[in-house]
Amino acid sequence: MPSIRRPALAAAALTAALALTATACGPSDDEAAGSDKPSAAASQKGDEGLELPKNLPSSLKDLEKWKNGAWKNWDKEQWLREARDFVNPIIKDHWKPDSMKEAKPSDKTLATQGAPGTAPGASGDQGVTDPEPQPVQAKSVAVPYHNNAAPVGKVFFDSPEGHMVCSATVVKDPAHPGKSNMVWTAGHCVHAGKKGGWYRNIAFVPSYNDKGLPGAQVNSAPVQDVAPYGVWWADWAQTSSQWIAQGAETGGAGAPYDFSVLHVKPEAGSGKSLEETVGNALTVDFNAPQVKSIPSMGAWGYPAAAPFDGQKMYDCVDRPSRLTIETSQPTMYRIGCTMTGGSSGGGWFAKGPDGKVVLVSNTSIGPANSTWLAGPRLGPEAQGVYNAISQKFAKR
Repeated sequence: MPSIRRPALAAAALTAALALTATACGPSDDEAAGSDKPSAAASQKGDEGLELPKNLPSSLKDLEKWKNGAWKNWDKEQWLREARDFVNPIIKDHWKPDSMKEAKPSDKTLATQGAPGTAPGASGDQGVTDPEPQPVQAKSVAVPYHNNAAPVGKVFFDSPEGHMVCSATVVKDPAHPGKSNMVWTAGHCVHAGKKGGWYRNIAFVPSYNDKGLPGAQVNSAPVQDVAPYGVWWADWAQTSSQWIAQGAETGGAGAPYDFSVLHVKPEAGSGKSLEETVGNALTVDFNAPQVKSIPSMGAWGYPAAAPFDGQKMYDCVDRPSRLTIETSQPTMYRIGCTMTGGSSGGGWFAKGPDGKVVLVSNTSIGPANSTWLAGPRLGPEAQGVYNAISQKFAKR
């Protein structure tokens, strides 16, 4: 049995801060792309006003075929790779309780077994790897999730291997205060990295399986229990140029830049923004505080690989340590945690200088034996991605 190191007061404070703050009620009944320097490209208009890049493979130019099932047979040798290539048309009812339940964890990046040791004479965090933390047993989040972790949910997408899943968090949009449609997740949940391209049919479901129903009941549950705030499709995705150029199945050199921001719109809804709909969104901290200044940090998500099944939300809270993949790159945060694949992309939260909880990282990599997780420190590159997608939709 792994030892549990869970700072009780810090955990309680983090959990309380994730609770629904904008409203005190439950869900209403009404209810890419690319690098930190997005490229522009000539485009053509598809149906529903969707802008399609001119260089799309011919198999994608016919959106009706795509919507009628062509996505199932897409050729991974024809990845849509660059910023201008991102395309993600809404396919109504594509994500239903049964397809959500069968989605597999995108956990190949959760397979690294270590990193270089501490650099002799290193000061601060750069180039340092601390001893592996003791495992922290993942703790189930109290239900209903919309009252206890309102901004947290699941990202669903299709890869050549089929339906896949990650975790994600609603974050604030400086261009639309109180009305954000932005979601934070991992880069490897939207783009395959160096040897691939953009995934498809990317959608976000906040407070997935709100009541924490057992997996056996999810297929037959009312859709409002599985997706209480509806399904929100990414109409644009943004990740780092470093992840696109260097990301690999085991994280690779792209791991310290393994973050992504989605802009989403509802498959069906009342016209409210995502933030208004769920009642909360988190501020993102890009100051990358040093480990020694953070007494406690928590990771939230939906682990889907054994012994978990992806149907319930968990969290781990621990004092962070440091992990270096390459000494020339930013040092990552690391905490003890037994969450598995499927938790990828889930937000990491800590108290900011003003005492409010902020998003400081997201789950990126971990060992095959699932004893710890590591996430990128959010500096200038992450802020560039965030600002670019905010500005893209600033006047919409």
